[in-house]
Amino acid sequence: MAGEYEKALKSGKLYVTTKQLKGEYPYLTVLDDILKDKEDTSEAPLGLVQIPLDQVVGTVTAGRSQAFAGNFMPILPEKTEMSSKWQSLCNSHLEEGIRDPITAYEYMNRFYVMEGNKRVSVLKFFGAVSVTGNVTRIIPKRTEEKENKIYYEFLDFYKASRINFLWFGEEGNFEKLQSLVGKEPDETWTDDERTEFHYIYEVFEKAYRKMESRASWEEMCDALVDFIELYGYQEVKEMNGVDLEKKISNSKKVFVALSEETPQISMEPEEEPKPKLPLLQKMIQPLAVLNADPINRIAFVHEVSPKKSGFTYAHDLGRMHVEQVFCREAEFEVFIASEYESPEAAIEAAIEEGNTLIFTTSPVLYNASVKVALDHPQVRILNCSLWPDKGVIRTYSARMYEAKFLIGAIAGGLTENDRLGYVADYPIYGTVASVNAFALGAKMINPRVKVYVEWTSRKRADIRRTFSDNDVSFVSGRDIIIPDKDEGARHFGLYRREDDVKNNLAMPVWNWGKFYEQAIRNFMDGSWKKNMESGKSVNYWWGMSTGLVDVITSQNLPIGTTRLVKLLKSVISKGDFNPFAGIIYSQTGIIQGDEDEIMAPERIVTMDWLAENVIGSIPKMSDLEEKAKPVVQQQGVETVEEE
Repeated sequence: MAGEYEKALKSGKLYVTTKQLKGEYPYLTVLDDILKDKEDTSEAPLGLVQIPLDQVVGTVTAGRSQAFAGNFMPILPEKTEMSSKWQSLCNSHLEEGIRDPITAYEYMNRFYVMEGNKRVSVLKFFGAVSVTGNVTRIIPKRTEEKENKIYYEFLDFYKASRINFLWFGEEGNFEKLQSLVGKEPDETWTDDERTEFHYIYEVFEKAYRKMESRASWEEMCDALVDFIELYGYQEVKEMNGVDLEKKISNSKKVFVALSEETPQISMEPEEEPKPKLPLLQKMIQPLAVLNADPINRIAFVHEVSPKKSGFTYAHDLGRMHVEQVFCREAEFEVFIASEYESPEAAIEAAIEEGNTLIFTTSPVLYNASVKVALDHPQVRILNCSLWPDKGVIRTYSARMYEAKFLIGAIAGGLTENDRLGYVADYPIYGTVASVNAFALGAKMINPRVKVYVEWTSRKRADIRRTFSDNDVSFVSGRDIIIPDKDEGARHFGLYRREDDVKNNLAMPVWNWGKFYEQAIRNFMDGSWKKNMESGKSVNYWWGMSTGLVDVITSQNLPIGTTRLVKLLKSVISKGDFNPFAGIIYSQTGIIQGDEDEIMAPERIVTMDWLAENVIGSIPKMSDLEEKAKPVVQQQGVETVEEE
């Protein structure tokens, strides 16, 4: 086996030379050196553990650290005691396998060898995946450093799963993975579940390395969680090896987009000056543009029938508008996802019918939209949601918080007992902003007002009782009436709580036709591809200034209140006033302390706090009904994660 040692020696010397040329330390990392400045560490024996060899990065003491290169290949000359023992271990490994466990310490999910360096070296040389070791864990004290927080998340995950071959670069991914595989926070994994997951991990790692050979371990593991989140763990488990590799390869654009710090928000329609053209050129230009990028079949995919959902009904009104506007340029079709085997099947059906531009009109359809778009990159898909960051499709939503601020101001002026109610649905991006805007609008008019918030997606929510017990006078309910529903569904917008009396006072309005018309024109004239950064997710988030958002008020409102609404609507539309400008207090303290500061759109979208005059909380994942969890898992504010 002298030839094997010679190969290993060359590998070790090459590693050392390469590192030295880069000015980097070329030998094994020494745990004692890492810990000498660390205080208050503790030890926990783990017993026999299967150690991933990729995570064995050094030795405990400095004694033999320079007998090996940093890749654990030997660097001592041949015909030494070291080479003789190394070659003997080679023989043992090839004949019967190395069975004796090593002794190692684990720190921050990396392993340092106390006894058994040569065994690790031989196994790494032959490409082994793991080695058995008697392991002692060294636990650092808690700090606010990101890596330390991730490590403590790992400790909780390891306690339940006994999986040590994962490490994430982003906080929250250990908890997210535990949830994605269908486990409660402290629920333990079986041996079969660990084996099944390890197979998925190995296939994913192999396919991902083909795309991103230089990606770090952390980046690869983060991408694995994103992949499982996109397709769902059950679907991933049912994929065969070939399909799994294909889906991973197709998802490259997703992983690139997720590496970006923030998605891109388009707050207003793009308006570019149009040059004056000769009459003949004016006549032929539209035909040339249409021929360059033909969009002649357009589909709308709704989650449910417009007759069952006010939200869907509002989108369908927008669809009716563009059908009239573009009746000569394009044909339109409607698909109802609930009538198909799956949301993906509904979108696939739209593509099979020849539709090349597809609007999916609910956040619930986001994941399905992304998955289908990955398989059909030639089709343009837009989903009605806010802030998703997969980069494969574009998303759109309305700045509904502007309307909610106005409605809050109305309610604050009308209440006689300083108590208001707010009915929210899912704790997802944008929804919390609407709750807070309502509360801030009410407080602007009435500094004593309190807003009681309840969530329709919370388990065992009794909204009517909450408002009755707290003597709530006015409520901001669902935003629009639901067609073909009973009279109880007529409690929409801002209404007064009175027995058997439907006293509706104001309602927010989505004029989705405004967005759909502009979006379709952008496709037809080619401006879809302009002014957008390559590789970034794009979110269209339009408000009152575009006409997408509005407020309709009742004739029964006091004339002074009506005038105030018109004034606020005007200054918000012109950009002269922002509901989230100035000093803002949350339930726990100051969120924004500068009276001249205007909160950035990214902070408004992702806010995970409630205003100081709100009574209630944002539901955590465990508080939600099962049907709400998938969309909240994908688009929920961070506080829904388990603590």
